[in-house]
Amino acid sequence: MKYIVVLGDGMSDYPIEELDNKTPLQYAHTPAMDYLAQRGSIGMVKTIPDDMPPGSDTANLSVLGYDPKKYYSGRSPFEAASMGIEMGDDDISFRCNLVTLSDDPNYEDKTMIDHSSDEISSQEAVELIKDVNRLLGNDVIKFYPGVSYRHVMIWNDGPYKWQLTPPHDILGQRIGGYMPRGEGSQTISSMMKKSVEFLDNHPINRQRRARGLKPANSIWVWGEGKRPRLPSFFDKYGVKGSVISAVDLIKGIGLCAGLKPLDVEGATGNIHTNYSGKAQAALDALLKDGQDFVYIHVEAPDECGHRHEIQNKVKSIELIDKEIIGRIIAEMDKAGVQYKIMVLPDHPTPLSIRTHTREAVPFLIYRSGHEKIKPGQVYDEAAAQRSGLVIEEGYRLMDCFLKDKNYEEV
Repeated sequence: MKYIVVLGDGMSDYPIEELDNKTPLQYAHTPAMDYLAQRGSIGMVKTIPDDMPPGSDTANLSVLGYDPKKYYSGRSPFEAASMGIEMGDDDISFRCNLVTLSDDPNYEDKTMIDHSSDEISSQEAVELIKDVNRLLGNDVIKFYPGVSYRHVMIWNDGPYKWQLTPPHDILGQRIGGYMPRGEGSQTISSMMKKSVEFLDNHPINRQRRARGLKPANSIWVWGEGKRPRLPSFFDKYGVKGSVISAVDLIKGIGLCAGLKPLDVEGATGNIHTNYSGKAQAALDALLKDGQDFVYIHVEAPDECGHRHEIQNKVKSIELIDKEIIGRIIAEMDKAGVQYKIMVLPDHPTPLSIRTHTREAVPFLIYRSGHEKIKPGQVYDEAAAQRSGLVIEEGYRLMDCFLKDKNYEEV
């Protein structure tokens, strides 16, 4: 048996007027998802505990079968792991975004314009982060370049009592009320303020403005954590697996769980990612390389939600359906290999609020050869809610998927 998870990050949403009071998932044309829903099971799963922040870190841990209350130590250590950064037991890592702030002269009066600096290219971002490290780094604090706007800061033997805010949670808001708090907060606040002094007029940002793009004119530090320790996915479930994602967070979670990260040329964290390339990488892993399990993560719906790109969010869902799910089930059926596939978001990223929420999300599970058809069944939030099936502890869903447990058993 082969196992496939297709995760559309932030795919779930609220009904909106611009889509005839439907969610993007309801509005999108998704024949492959509906085909699976008619022949499988659908329901709702709560991936984020009520007392934890609604992030892709906690949610993807849950989907992979790890209780975030037990195993979550922060977001950025997973990203550091993906980037090959060695962390000591007392080191603290942070996510460091390159963001676009307004031009107000006083730092606290500035507004968070864009958490991604117009999805700055990795080539440009690497040069900026190198300069950030040269000017602000020292023997204790260092900055490491990642992908696009997503980077990492490591504080050797740093303090671990923080109140830090994700920049995508405060889009359009004055940042003064969301500055770092906690032990050592003045150090980070000072670096953020100093970053504006040279980033705002950096040659790369002058060129970006000339091209009509937003400048990456400040760093924003958040997502602190210590080195994580996850039990092996193979030890938990007895399957060899791979993870396919364009973002360091998901690659890092996979690495820490002992999953093999697969790089796909042209894979990005936005709508222009290589959907078909991800599908082919999954098929090669399952049918040629002896892997039992693949976890395909697509960031595009989440980014569209953050950026309030309504039609692009619909389009990203349709591309996931056609280029990934449709292609995989066609090729797996053609190969005559038994498989199970699970499709779900990690969390909602509603277009109306442009950030994550912790409501339960719809999932579907299909097993090849089980062809009892439920005519008219579709896969979306409303249909999954009507099913009456709710998994309250999201990390138990993987047991249903891989261990063939009944939902009542979890």
